[in-house]
Amino acid sequence: MKVLTDRLPDDTAFDVVVVGAGGAGLAAALFAAIGGAKVLLVEHTAVVGGTTALSAGTTWVPGTTHATEVPGNDTVERAAGYLDRTVGRQSPKAMRAALLANGPAAVAHIEANSSVAWRACAKHPDYLSEVEGSTLAGRALEPLPFDGRLLGELFPLVRPPIPEFTVLGGMMVDRTDINHLLSITRSWQSFRHATRLLLRHGLDRLSHPRGTRLVMGNALVARFLHSLSARPNVTLALSTSVDALHREGGRIAAVTLAQGGRRHRVDVARAVVLASGGFNRHPQRRAELLPGADPAWCPGAPGHTGAAQDLALAAGARLGTTDAAHAFWAPVSLRQRPDGTTAVFPHFVMDRAKPGMVTVDRTGRRFVNESTSYHRFGLAMRADAPQRVPAFLVCDADALRRYGLGMVRPGGKGLAPFLADGYLTEGRSLDELAGKLRIDPEGLKATVAAMNGHAAAGLDPEFGRGSTDYERHMGDASLGGANPNLGPIATAPFYAVRLVPGDIGAATGLVTDDRARVLGDDDGPIPGLYACGNDMQSVMGGVYPGPGITIGPGLVFAYIAARDALGAAPAPASPTFHEVTP
Repeated sequence: MKVLTDRLPDDTAFDVVVVGAGGAGLAAALFAAIGGAKVLLVEHTAVVGGTTALSAGTTWVPGTTHATEVPGNDTVERAAGYLDRTVGRQSPKAMRAALLANGPAAVAHIEANSSVAWRACAKHPDYLSEVEGSTLAGRALEPLPFDGRLLGELFPLVRPPIPEFTVLGGMMVDRTDINHLLSITRSWQSFRHATRLLLRHGLDRLSHPRGTRLVMGNALVARFLHSLSARPNVTLALSTSVDALHREGGRIAAVTLAQGGRRHRVDVARAVVLASGGFNRHPQRRAELLPGADPAWCPGAPGHTGAAQDLALAAGARLGTTDAAHAFWAPVSLRQRPDGTTAVFPHFVMDRAKPGMVTVDRTGRRFVNESTSYHRFGLAMRADAPQRVPAFLVCDADALRRYGLGMVRPGGKGLAPFLADGYLTEGRSLDELAGKLRIDPEGLKATVAAMNGHAAAGLDPEFGRGSTDYERHMGDASLGGANPNLGPIATAPFYAVRLVPGDIGAATGLVTDDRARVLGDDDGPIPGLYACGNDMQSVMGGVYPGPGITIGPGLVFAYIAARDALGAAPAPASPTFHEVTP
C-alpha cells in the first residue's frame, strides 16, 4: 500500500475510489483490493478508523461459523424473524435479506484473505432479547486483539481510542481486562492477567506514545490497515477530501480530490463508494434531523461532516426516511480536559444498569428503565428534553466504589479532581445532593426509597428493570441479590453525574438498493455510485436491535458493493421474510 500524508496521488485513474477510512470504508477498500481492483482510499482526516476506532468494534452478523463457537440458537432464519419483529417497516425487507444472505460470506471471505479476525463472545445478547428470534450469543462478533507493533511506522495512523476509555496513559482494556484488574487482589488468575497487561504496557511506553496492545474497535481498524498495507494495489490518501463527483455518460466517471488548496482529477473505472461516516457533524442537516442536540454532545469521530452525502445529493441521490430515529443515541457525560478539549463519555456498560444506581430528571423522579439499551435510554431523554436534559445518574458510596461512575474509576479513590471541576457531585445526604444538583429533594428521596423497596423485593414495578436477559446481563449477579440490576442506595455520601443524549452514529443516510447502489429520485441506481456504513440509510431504520448493528451491516454492504462493482453477483436472499409491523 502506498500512503500519502501530504500530497495527492500521481495516478490519474483507479478502478475503485472509496471515500472515508472508517470501519466501512476500510472494509470496502479491502474487499475491492482482494478482488484485484486498483483502489484509492480517501480520508479527510490525518488518521484512519473513524468512530469504529473509538467503539467496542462489535460486529453484528448472524449466521457466521463463529456462532457455533458459543452456546446459542443463532441462525439466519431466526435473525430474519427477529429483524422483521423489531425493525419491520422501518427498512425494506430486501435490504435485510441482502444483509443476512451475504453476512456469513463477507466474514468468511475477509478472514480467509486478510488478517481481520473475530471471535464470538460467550454471552453478548441482542438488545431486544424479549423478542422472538433474539439470541444470547453468536451474532455479536468481537475483533481479536491485535499487536500494534506489527504496523511499524503505520501505527500512528490508527485513530487513538477515547482517552477516558484507557488507563495508565494509553493502555487499552476490554471487558475481560477490566474484570481481571478489579479482581487483581482476589484471584491468582486475575493477578497473572493484570500483571502481563501492566508489564506489556510499561515496555510499550519506552518506545511508543501509547500502548500497542489493541483491543475492541482499535484492534479491528488496525487489522484492516495491516491487511491493506500488504496490498500494492491500494493507495491511501490522508488529509484529502473528494471535492466533486463527475457524472459523465450517465455514470459517476471521475472525482476531484482536494488537499491544502491543491486539486486533482481522478478517473474511476468501476465505482465510487461513499463511506464517510454520515451527517452527524453536518451543520444544516444536523439541525434539521437532530434538533436540540448540541454537537458537543456527539462522541463520534470528527470526519462525519456529511460532505460526501452533499455531493451525492447534488448528483441526484436522496436521503431515506424513518419513523424511528435519524440517529443512534447513548447517554453521555461531559468533562473538560486539561488541554481545553471536551471529553464525551458514553455510558454503555459499567454503571447505569448496575445495583445501587438510579437515573432521575429535574423532579427527582425516574423516567426510564436504566438497564435498557443505550439507544432507548437516549431516546427517552429526548422525548422530554426540557425536563430530562440533563438527567442525573445517582448512586451511593458502595456503588461508586464497586462500579465507578462515568469517568470516575471503580475503587472510590481519586475523587478530588472530579469534585473540583463539577463533573462529580457529592452530598452527605440526599437533600444535600439534590440541592447541589438543583433538583427536587422530595422527589429524589421518594425515588430512592422506592428503589430500595424494589431492591428488597427483586422487582421493579415502575419500569421492569432487570426483566429481560439483556438487562440482567448488564447487571451484577455476583452480589447475590434477587435482581442483578437492583440494589439499595443507602450508604452515604451520595454521588451523581449529569447526563445528556449523545448521538453515536447516523441512521438516516443515502437510499440504496440491496446491491448498495445509490438510488436517484426515480428509484433507479446512479451508475458507478455506491454507499455503505453510515453514509447509507441504515438497514435497521433507526431501530437498535443488537450490539454492532452499525459496524456489521457496514462490513456486509461494503462486501456487496465491492462484489457488484467488480462484476460478481451478491448471494441470493435465501431466508423467508414476513412483513411484521413492530
